[in-house]
Amino acid sequence: MTGTMMRIKALVAVALSAGTLAFAAPAMAQELAPEQLALARQYIDLTDRASVFEITMVEIGIGTMRQIVQQNPELTDKTDAAVGKVLEEYRARKGDLLDQFARVYAARFTAAELQEIVAFYSTDTGKKLAQANTEVNADLQSVLQVFTNNVRQEFFAKVRAELRAQGVEL
Repeated sequence: MTGTMMRIKALVAVALSAGTLAFAAPAMAQELAPEQLALARQYIDLTDRASVFEITMVEIGIGTMRQIVQQNPELTDKTDAAVGKVLEEYRARKGDLLDQFARVYAARFTAAELQEIVAFYSTDTGKKLAQANTEVNADLQSVLQVFTNNVRQEFFAKVRAELRAQGVEL
């Protein structure tokens, strides 16, 4: 195995293990100070402009509706009413999800850091950033997609040219 391939595999392994650990480890068993959790929750409340919980629940509701109605079109009205009723039942669980989000932040930031973050997001600029984040993230995804599509072909062509320079034809 070449040095480059070994480095790539090592980087992927590190990224995967770090991502897995970072995703699985956040504050599950860790005891966090109440004031730290409160600051983290304040941050969540200041920045949840995308209404993550509501959007997620609506998407789940739409998926459920499609699955049932696709096989039973005659149940469209009844399914719609049932989905609406169940969505109402879940509305009270928003706080639980946001509290879990807060635990993730509280596990990664000190109380002092969270205080600074909350102070920033309480400013006009912080509020503007929180408001713009959803649209900005969508724009960034689009830019990254175009970049990836363009570079993928170019990268392949350059690797092929490098191999050709070494006498290898693909």
